[in-house]
Amino acid sequence: MKEKISKILSQLTLEEKASLCSGLDFWRTQPVERLGVPSVMVSDGPHGLRKQAGVSDQLGVSPSIPATCFPTGTGLASSWDRGLMEEVGRALGEEAQTERIAVLLGPGANIKRSPLCGRNFEYFSEDPFLSSQIAKHYILGLQSQGVGASIKHFAANNQEYKRMNVDTLVDERTLREIYFASFETAIREAKPWTVMCAYNKLNGTYCADNYRLLTEVLRDEWGYEGLVVSDWGAEDDRIEGIKAGMDLEMPGNGGRNDRKIVEAVNNGSLDEKDLDKVVARVLELVLKGVENTKQMTYDQTEHDVLARKVASECMVLLKNDHKILPLNKSTKVAVVGILAKNPRYQGGGSSHINPTFLHNALEEMEKMGEVRYAQGYDIHSDEPDEVLEAEAVKLALDHEVVVIFAGLPDRYESEGYDRKHMQMPNNQVRLIEALSKVNKNIVVVLSNGSPIEMPWLNNVKAVLEGYLGGQAGGAAAADLLYGKVNPSGKLAETFPIKLKDNPSALNFPGKEDKVYYQEGLFVGYRYYDAKEMKPLFPFGFGFSYTHFEYTGIKVDKEEITDTEAVKVMVTVKNIGDRVGKEVVQLYVREVESSVMRPEKELKEFAKVELVPGEEKEVCFSLSKRAFAYYNVEIKDWHVETGDFEILVGSSAVDLPLRASVKVNSTLKIKKVYTRNSTLGDIAEHPAGAAIVQQIVEKMKELLAGSSVLDSSSLEEFAVSNTLRAMMMFGGMDEEALENLIKQLNA
Repeated sequence: MKEKISKILSQLTLEEKASLCSGLDFWRTQPVERLGVPSVMVSDGPHGLRKQAGVSDQLGVSPSIPATCFPTGTGLASSWDRGLMEEVGRALGEEAQTERIAVLLGPGANIKRSPLCGRNFEYFSEDPFLSSQIAKHYILGLQSQGVGASIKHFAANNQEYKRMNVDTLVDERTLREIYFASFETAIREAKPWTVMCAYNKLNGTYCADNYRLLTEVLRDEWGYEGLVVSDWGAEDDRIEGIKAGMDLEMPGNGGRNDRKIVEAVNNGSLDEKDLDKVVARVLELVLKGVENTKQMTYDQTEHDVLARKVASECMVLLKNDHKILPLNKSTKVAVVGILAKNPRYQGGGSSHINPTFLHNALEEMEKMGEVRYAQGYDIHSDEPDEVLEAEAVKLALDHEVVVIFAGLPDRYESEGYDRKHMQMPNNQVRLIEALSKVNKNIVVVLSNGSPIEMPWLNNVKAVLEGYLGGQAGGAAAADLLYGKVNPSGKLAETFPIKLKDNPSALNFPGKEDKVYYQEGLFVGYRYYDAKEMKPLFPFGFGFSYTHFEYTGIKVDKEEITDTEAVKVMVTVKNIGDRVGKEVVQLYVREVESSVMRPEKELKEFAKVELVPGEEKEVCFSLSKRAFAYYNVEIKDWHVETGDFEILVGSSAVDLPLRASVKVNSTLKIKKVYTRNSTLGDIAEHPAGAAIVQQIVEKMKELLAGSSVLDSSSLEEFAVSNTLRAMMMFGGMDEEALENLIKQLNA
């Protein structure tokens, strides 16, 4: 292919090269017919194919062809199932091939910094390890069918408010450990055909024009060789974008930026070699899209069955007091809530799919048991409807169990704007409270794209978090409610009790076109751990209809270097009476560190299926990255020599198994001492402790008889003072200070 690209490149005119740098229209790349360069089509995803029917309109919003609508990203990640993600990816690839789509615009791997982000339903997790693993396997599945992925939105695009111009201000270590890490493994290991850059600025420069982001990090460090495409309309300065490595501007711009590119090359402000690099990557994508085209059709019914299976694995059972679930077929059930009949199954914006089928929970429940229905509330209003509420209460009086379908309306969360609060509509909250006063057996099934406050939680027996379950979400909810499927989803995000508990609450969404990520590393469960704050539901949490016991943990080595890996073997047993799946979660904690680190971090997970009484050993392998932090001084990942705890269990707060391993660093970082180094820093030097002791003793002599500081207080005072202060407190002159610094740095 390289030879073919070189040949085409050598024959292109400057004007043709410029034309290839942007789209033909909203969805297609620009062809060069005289050289046989075709146009290929891309399409929105990420949880289904949104291909516009007929000719593309200028805004890309005309009706789309029917396609399978899978659960949105927030649900997919809650499956914690790598294999399932590959199944979803393969199905999406089959549908894209059927419609001659070269690239599907997904997955969305941005971190859930705040529960208010309007696009959180598209994103996977608050944790970068989980997010990147789910993204990786989605990409592997999709690209196995010869359809390219476009992982998005790179990088630090974590809000919709002013997304086109907000300057996201993040320190380097936080970028590396949280926001870049959510993309890094997926890009390195799954090799998506394209990476979509975000709208926002990152530390002062638009992502589309950011050389450090798109060339130094993405290409030079991570070895990415694919194409970078702009989010639609994200490009600010096309010439700077080309210099930065932003290849394909979408959508087409009517030739406006083409003319700027030609002019820049002609006047010398753009090197044609930089333009050629961009054009070569566009040509590679186009040729790859054409060469991987397959004659393919898919069975809509089979994909609908898969969508139902996927949705059932994604939903999370948050509460199940007195084992009220699963429901018995003979139980008289009152189903309340318009969402049972007219489901909210996806979010708003560019990912809105036209489904091939649409299942509602009410019809599916009627097939499984004795069910009667009441609407309960008006989904288009937040105010209670007295008549609808009274009908629902009357129905609840006559039934053993009430299942209310509730959640957030479409207008509450969508691409393009953020939520203002975490509350459900008032009419739904009031209805749940009214029902709980007349019937103690209340089950709540939620449809929402991100966390909500639950003031009614103590008044209900069970809560099933359905998220936005796709076209078969209603059927999957019925399967779970009646026990046809055992719940196995786990939260991929923390549910705070109230909005103010969230770590970003004071700095979201920012002011004056800037947003400061002042919580740093402490996103999601990392923050709740550090604050010892109990959330409403913790990260990784979810019930099953069976029970699992963690019976043992072993490591194959108790001490390793940072160039080695340690194997961790964990034994899990199903001690209940149903077949079930458990998500085994492994976290790592550094016992003592010289730098600020989270209490623990997710570093591995596995989903295992066990029949009653069955026991399985799950094996994990942990290498350097599992123990490392990003050292901004050496610009690399670094492990300090020290002891690490390996914690394993069913959620971020339920980790019954523990093992220890010592990791020895093979990198000795030479510390540079200056006149502004503290005595505490110097005490860590091999020869420093004796020097510090001498200085402290000298200070004691100078302060003998003083009532200002006693002996122990003096030592505490000394370690936080700098060397230069010793000229005042420690009786040291300038020459002695310089000699000491030279000695320490020798």
